Amino acid sequence: MKIAVCDDEVRGRERIQTLLEREFSQAQVCGFDSGMKLIESVKGGYRPDIVLLDIAMDGMDGMETARRLKEMTEAILIFVTGVREQVFQAFDVGAFHYLMKPVDEDKLTDVLRRAGQEVAKKNASGYLLVKAKGSHHKIPIEDILYIENNGRKVILHTKTECLEYYERMNHLEEVLGEGFYRCHRGYLVALSAISGYDHDSITVYGGDKIYLAKQKYSEFVKLYCRFLKE
Repeated sequence: MKIAVCDDEVRGRERIQTLLEREFSQAQVCGFDSGMKLIESVKGGYRPDIVLLDIAMDGMDGMETARRLKEMTEAILIFVTGVREQVFQAFDVGAFHYLMKPVDEDKLTDVLRRAGQEVAKKNASGYLLVKAKGSHHKIPIEDILYIENNGRKVILHTKTECLEYYERMNHLEEVLGEGFYRCHRGYLVALSAISGYDHDSITVYGGDKIYLAKQKYSEFVKLYCRFLKE
């Protein structure tokens, strides 16, 4: 996921970038100190999924930047600004949210997570972008068997490989959606990859067995049976 932060105030821009890099480690975060630089980058082929945009900027302001962006990209727009009076104009250009400075970190994190879910819905191609082993990998969601928690990292098990990288299970659970089930605090399994189960484990295609929490057994059986019927 690509996130652009556009704000001509250095301190505010860097604070948001630091928060994003901490909370959304797999995101590619780019900072821009003017609307024109962001527009020129998009013209050159840069395609952000989410844009965090100030309104009161020197030169091209945030509203004009947003209008031009809407003509060139389907990025989700989130205004982060000290200008309360333009909130209605923000929604005229299709803004996803409008946050006031100084930004509350918990509120920003919540808004970004919901925006990330919208990005996932838009990705009809069904890919998960993963940064591992020093490079980015575009993983087809249909190839994912299960995800295993490993401290601050996760291990992504696919039909062909395993990738270990920094990410939170809660975030992946939100992004991957209804086709996956959190069968244990340490495991997230693709329902389509299940070949069998018993009271305390689930077997996926290829033979791997993963834990099924006892308190989740009844819920899992109902969910899986409904999945098979659909």
